Amino acid sequence: MGIGNWLLNGVEKAGNKLPDPVFIFVWLIAILMGVSVFATYAGWAAVNPVTGAPIVAESLVSPDNLRQLFVEMPRTLTGFAPLGYVLVVMLGAGVAERTGLFSAGMRAAVKRAPAFLLTPMVIFIAIIGNHAADAAYVVLVPLAGVLYAAAGRHPIAGIAAAFAGVSAGFSANIFPGQLDVLLLGITEPAAQLIDPSWTMNPAGNWFFIVAMTVMFVPLGWWVTDKMIEPRLGAWVQKDDSPIQISDGDTTPAERRGLWMAGLAALVVIGGWAAMVFAPGAPLVDPEGADSAARLQPFYQSLVAAFFVLFLLTGVAFGVAAGTVKSHRDIVRMTSQAMADMAPYIVLAFVAAHFVAMFNWSNLGAIMAIGGAELISQSGLNTFGLLFAIVIVAGFINIFVGSASAKWAFLAPILVPMLMLLGISPEMTTAAYRMGDSVTNIITPLMVYFPLVLTFCHRWDKDFGMGSLMAIMIPYSMVFMIFGSIMTGAWAAAALPLGPGAGVHYDLPTPAEAAQPANPVGPAAPEPSGR
Repeated sequence: MGIGNWLLNGVEKAGNKLPDPVFIFVWLIAILMGVSVFATYAGWAAVNPVTGAPIVAESLVSPDNLRQLFVEMPRTLTGFAPLGYVLVVMLGAGVAERTGLFSAGMRAAVKRAPAFLLTPMVIFIAIIGNHAADAAYVVLVPLAGVLYAAAGRHPIAGIAAAFAGVSAGFSANIFPGQLDVLLLGITEPAAQLIDPSWTMNPAGNWFFIVAMTVMFVPLGWWVTDKMIEPRLGAWVQKDDSPIQISDGDTTPAERRGLWMAGLAALVVIGGWAAMVFAPGAPLVDPEGADSAARLQPFYQSLVAAFFVLFLLTGVAFGVAAGTVKSHRDIVRMTSQAMADMAPYIVLAFVAAHFVAMFNWSNLGAIMAIGGAELISQSGLNTFGLLFAIVIVAGFINIFVGSASAKWAFLAPILVPMLMLLGISPEMTTAAYRMGDSVTNIITPLMVYFPLVLTFCHRWDKDFGMGSLMAIMIPYSMVFMIFGSIMTGAWAAAALPLGPGAGVHYDLPTPAEAAQPANPVGPAAPEPSGR
C-alpha cells in the first residue's frame, strides 16, 4: 500500500462520510443560530473602523430576526446574487452545449494540434473548455486519450493532461465566464459588510485568470511529458484497444456550424463594442470620475453579454449543423439547461439563507474586525495572508467539492477581514480560486473523478483509483506551489487583477460608506455558480 496510498485512502473514507453540501449548510445554519444566541448574551461587539459605529451581535432567534427569516424567505432566495447571474448565463450556455457547439469546437481545436504541441494544445483547450463544464469532461477528456493513442503515446497520459487542464485549471481561462460571475457574485455581499457601495465587476479577475492559463499550460506540459508518461511506460496497443481516431473528426455539417457560430460571435462582439464606443453609448457612464467608473455599466453588462454570446452562437451553429430545426428546439434546450440547474437552485436556497443570516447576526463583521486586528498585530504580510488562503482553500476542496458552496461560507469572513487590511475583494477572491482549483483532481469526492477513472479503464482495465490519484498528484503539487508563488508575487507587484480591479483597497470615508450599493442585474433587487 505505502504511506501515500494509506493517506489517500484515509482522505477518501473521511470524505465519504460528509453529507451533501445542502445539508452542510443546514448544519451551519443551526450552528450559526446557536452561536448568535451565545454571542448576544456574551456581549460580542466591535467598532466599524470606517464609520466608527458600534457593531453588536444579534440573536437569530429574536422575534425580529425570526420574522425576517420567514417573511423574507422568497426575497432572500431571489436576492442571492450568484443565482440570477448563473441562471442568466446558463440559459445561453445550455443552448450552446445542446446544439453541439462546445463539443465540435473542442474536437476541432484539439484535432488540429501538431504532434509536438499535442500536450500543450490539449491542456490549453481543456482550460478554455472549462467554460463548457460537463461537455469538457465528457468530450475532451476521452478524446485526448484517443488522440494520444493515435500518435503512439500512452492514452492515459492524454486523459491525465486533459483532466488537469479542465479541472485543476478550473479557474483559469482567457475570458471570464460563469464561474467569475458566480464567485464574484458571492464576494459582493461579503464586501458590502464593510463597504455597502461596493459592486461586483464580472471581469474583476480577468487578468489573473489569463496569467493562470499562461502559467498552467507549460507546467502541465512539463509534468505530462517528464513525469506522467515515464511513469506509465511505453504504450503497447492491444487488439481490443478502443482507438477510433474518427471520434475526433468534425462532420461537414459541424464545420459549417462552426463557421456560422464564429460569424455570430463577431456580431455579438461588434454589438457590444458599439454600445461602448458609439456616440451616446448606453454602456458608458458619462459622469464617472475615471475610466474605470465610466466603464462600470459595461463590466456589469458582461453577464448579459455571455448570455447573448452563448445563445446566438449556439443557435447559429445548430441551424447550420442541423441540430436546431425550429424555434421549439431552442425553447426545449433552454428548458433542459434550467432543469440541469435544479440541484444548484436547491443549494442556492440554503446558501442564500446562511449568507443572509450570517449578515443579520453581525458575526461576520465582528469576526472580520477582530481577525484583522489579530493579523495586523502578528506582523503577517500580504504574501503570507494570501498564501494561507490558497492553502486553506485547497485543503477544504478535498472534502467539499463545490467552489460556490465553500466560498459562500468563507467569503463573509475572509473578504471583509482582508478589506480592513487593505486587500481588495478581487484579490481575496483570486487567492481563493487558485487554491480551490488545483486540488480538484486528487479527490475521489470530485463528481467527475469516477467518470475519468472509467475513461482510463477503457484503455487499461487494471487501472485503479489509487493509480489515477498517483498520476494526478504531481499536477496538483506543481500547480499549488507555483500558483501560491504567483498569487503572492501578483500582490507584491500590485498588478491589476482585471479592468478597474486592483490588489489594494482603500477604506471609504464615512460619507462614502453610507451610500447604498446599486443593484446589478435581475438577481439583485435588494440588497444586492462545480
